[in-house]
Amino acid sequence: MRLAQSIRKLANKIFGKNNVNVTPSPAAVEDPAARWSAQKANDWYDKQPWLVGANYVPAHASNQIEMWQAETFNPQQIDAELALAKGLGMNTMRVFLHDLVWQQDPEAYKARINTFLDLADKHGIKPMFVLFDSVWNPEPKLGPQAEPAVGVHNAGWVQGPGAAALADPAQRARLQDYVEGVVGAFGRDSRVMSWDVWNEPDNTNGASYGTKEPSNKLDLVASLLDDVFTWARNAKPQQPLTSGVWIGEWNDLAQVNNVQKIQLAQSDIISFHNYAPADDFERRVKYLAEQHNRPLLLTEYMARTLGSTFEAILPVAKQHKVAAFNWGFVQGRAQTHLPWDSWQKPYEAEPKQWFHEIFRADHTPYVASEAQFIRDIIAKTDTPKPAPTPQP
Repeated sequence: MRLAQSIRKLANKIFGKNNVNVTPSPAAVEDPAARWSAQKANDWYDKQPWLVGANYVPAHASNQIEMWQAETFNPQQIDAELALAKGLGMNTMRVFLHDLVWQQDPEAYKARINTFLDLADKHGIKPMFVLFDSVWNPEPKLGPQAEPAVGVHNAGWVQGPGAAALADPAQRARLQDYVEGVVGAFGRDSRVMSWDVWNEPDNTNGASYGTKEPSNKLDLVASLLDDVFTWARNAKPQQPLTSGVWIGEWNDLAQVNNVQKIQLAQSDIISFHNYAPADDFERRVKYLAEQHNRPLLLTEYMARTLGSTFEAILPVAKQHKVAAFNWGFVQGRAQTHLPWDSWQKPYEAEPKQWFHEIFRADHTPYVASEAQFIRDIIAKTDTPKPAPTPQP
């Protein structure tokens, strides 16, 4: 057994599973299946440009399954939309995969992922792939996807693994095959930027699907998340792994829940979500940087009505070299131009101010000045002051 796994198992035996933050020894860091050292993570990040992109699903897709299934995979639309991202200067996208599409036909799925990567590479974009997601509908199904409820934010999005798979120990082998298979296929592909192994794993969807969630979801997730990191590392990817904390405060590690402890202890690069104004965002950046001394990636932000805007957040992110992925790109079946409260009161008309999204369905910017701001801040490079001329 690899040294890093032995260390983790010994610590779990002594302290209890998921309740200890194990820092690998220098020897363990050399193991390809161990968490990256802070030095390795920072060296990797120093070679990256300032990473700016969006959470991306094509406008024609209501969820990950609809994006990737053979019947609805649309390279032409993806190509056109990634061209819009290139036009803004974006160089990355956060893109969600799904285990059920892999289960249906792994080889065909790999071919479609490869097509997507070709298109992204054409436009100078290196994606972060998301393997699992605990948000919204816990009952995902293959085949034609239901029409999204009218006037409701992200009404068609699905979890992966679904609640049934999460609660069924017999599904572990299938999920392991998915993780090791997809990371094994693309973990040494230079077109891939990084891997987000699980989006918001401790989200119990209380305002939407809470009654359909397992009552012990956090315990189930905590157990599986630790394995998912191990499975992904078993594939020996050259890219870093992460899973982003998203709710609560994370400055007191003694107060975070067991899922968050695993996320922060296992991530090679630290990622997080923040939909608050700039002062709250910067406060979190400072304490995460101080605590972890690792690259920081803001993998979800931008909710206009909450004060999380491009104009407020991107200057702070650039100052601290925090990667930034806003939620939403082109208005479409995901309906995330509508706010979260649409789950309680569906909107009958377009809101006065959009919540997410940069472009309308016809590919024109929702706010032209906003799109120009994104172009300008990404393109602008800070020129160092010239050294003073030596005096004779």
